[in-house]
Amino acid sequence: MQRRERTRHLIELGGLVQKAGLVDLADDDRATIYGALLELVGKARSEAGDDRLALWKRRGRRAFDADEAERETGE
Repeated sequence: MQRRERTRHLIELGGLVQKAGLVDLADDDRATIYGALLELVGKARSEAGDDRLALWKRRGRRAFDADEAERETGE
């Protein structure tokens, strides 16, 4: 069961990369996507990393909430 859970988790993470628009922006180039993700990790590990992570979390939460509201209204 642990393997299935890990597989599902990885699929969900890939879905987030797609949902954020990174796949289309990078023209589905995995090296570009990986490089972008490495850049994010570098920024998160900088001096202002905690603030940056908090900002990203707020933005993500607002986007999830907007998606949910859109689904509920059927738009």
